[in-house]
Amino acid sequence: MTKSPKTYGRWIAAVAAGAALLGVSAAAVPSARAAERPVTGTVREPIDPARLRAALGALPDGVLAGAMARVGGRDGRWTGAAGNVSADPAASFRIGSITKLFTSTLTLQLIAEGRLTMDTPVQQVLPGTLPAHWAPITIEQLLSHTSGLPRPACYEQGRSYTPAEFIRSAITECPQAGEPVTGDAITQIYMGANYHLLGMVVEKVTGRTYAEELNRRIVRPLGLRHTYLPAAGDTSMPSPALADLPPADPWAWAEGGMVSNAPDLERFLTSLLRGRLLPPAQQKLLFEMPSHAERGFSRAGVQYYKLPDGTEVWGKTGSYGGYVNGAFATRDLRRSLVYSLVPVTEDQKKIETRYFALADAAF
Repeated sequence: MTKSPKTYGRWIAAVAAGAALLGVSAAAVPSARAAERPVTGTVREPIDPARLRAALGALPDGVLAGAMARVGGRDGRWTGAAGNVSADPAASFRIGSITKLFTSTLTLQLIAEGRLTMDTPVQQVLPGTLPAHWAPITIEQLLSHTSGLPRPACYEQGRSYTPAEFIRSAITECPQAGEPVTGDAITQIYMGANYHLLGMVVEKVTGRTYAEELNRRIVRPLGLRHTYLPAAGDTSMPSPALADLPPADPWAWAEGGMVSNAPDLERFLTSLLRGRLLPPAQQKLLFEMPSHAERGFSRAGVQYYKLPDGTEVWGKTGSYGGYVNGAFATRDLRRSLVYSLVPVTEDQKKIETRYFALADAAF
């Protein structure tokens, strides 16, 4: 398979965006685990519409074609848009790796039902999917991005993958492919293949498709009318779409293929953090950090960040199909932020400046 240098672009951009916002640690993962983080560092200021409008900026410019932000929580709600994006608050967009939060929730529900454990080896559930001589990789390691699998995953431009094909590509066809890092050398490395494997685990354990479980367990119970996983090959977008962008095949699946909108993402994230989707034993995993990860991903794959003023936020970034997104909230749910940016540059530093500005204004 021949791959151009552009082959890795989407993955590198997504990793850079997530790591930059959340400060993912590269330190070793000891066996001991940190205790659950307390509810601290909440917002102190009311919602400031003028500051939020200023953070969106005068668009389009040389960085963004358009941007949308929705701020919610106990202090009220504000929604704004600027530039070449729909002003409809319900406009849909491709959420990219925010999909991972849905996948981790499904996985934790199966653990709560006793159909998996955090220590279950993925090789036990999916025999033959990974090389037989590899050391066991657990469900927890997939959730927390401590599996040791190599990054970045590779894909062939314009090709639509099945989940199994994607895993084969990641572990056998990439120039970076090789043995997973094991033992004390494991690092917390953001890797899409972890969540492709988790999606495959969901299907194997339940006997239903990932999309069916997504709808049955999360979408319908929460009334998320604009949230779905497109079928393979479906490049369409519902109307109104946030932006007029080229079609994108949703082959990123359980790690990045979903479509949603800001109100649905706000409802999902706040329901998740409030405890509506998980029993207490699994709920606490959302906020337990591997002992090395002061900033990064929790044991359940939720991103954590402490803003410069001490405010702590939990959620997920995601980039796909021309959108750069994020959904974050304080643990006490006083404040939440969902944003979607449409960049016109590949300069990650300039894009980061924009979503940092939104986070600063929102929280």
